[in-house]
Amino acid sequence: MKYSTVFHLISTVLNKKKLTAVLIGGFAVNYYKVTRQTADVDFLITKDDFDKILVLLEDEGYKEDYSQEVFSKLKSDKSYLMDLDFMFVDKQTLDKIVNDGREITIAKQKFIVPSLNHLIALKLHSIRYNPKLRENRDLPDIIELIRVNNVDARDEEFKKLCLRFGTDELYKKILDRI
Repeated sequence: MKYSTVFHLISTVLNKKKLTAVLIGGFAVNYYKVTRQTADVDFLITKDDFDKILVLLEDEGYKEDYSQEVFSKLKSDKSYLMDLDFMFVDKQTLDKIVNDGREITIAKQKFIVPSLNHLIALKLHSIRYNPKLRENRDLPDIIELIRVNNVDARDEEFKKLCLRFGTDELYKKILDRI
């Protein structure tokens, strides 16, 4: 076993290419004190940077299971390596999220997670553009992130965030559930 965890692999691959990816999904939600089980590891990255690391991940046994313009899912043939999901954003968006993000350590490897507002914005965006698939997964995360982190959902800035990345209907659902 070359890498003891997927975090060691990703850290090595990103460092080798001198690239940055932001840890999102369940592990980012867990950082903000909301316990959530997850079967994969999710990252935010530019498409160009993803293309630079894909061959290295394939060399370690990963294969693209599903891919589209803004997303790619990789599965490993090694049982100890979790599936990987990559969401693609432009460089400017990634840089902003990295600059506002928090550095965390998982398996003695350093990663960046988005700020709480950026994490919520990502989840709102995901629901907005794929409501049938994402609402049942991401809306409960948003509600718990708000509750556990004492976010004032009625604050005007939070409302603007919800309307910019989500919808008025989503914002109303959040208010109804908190």
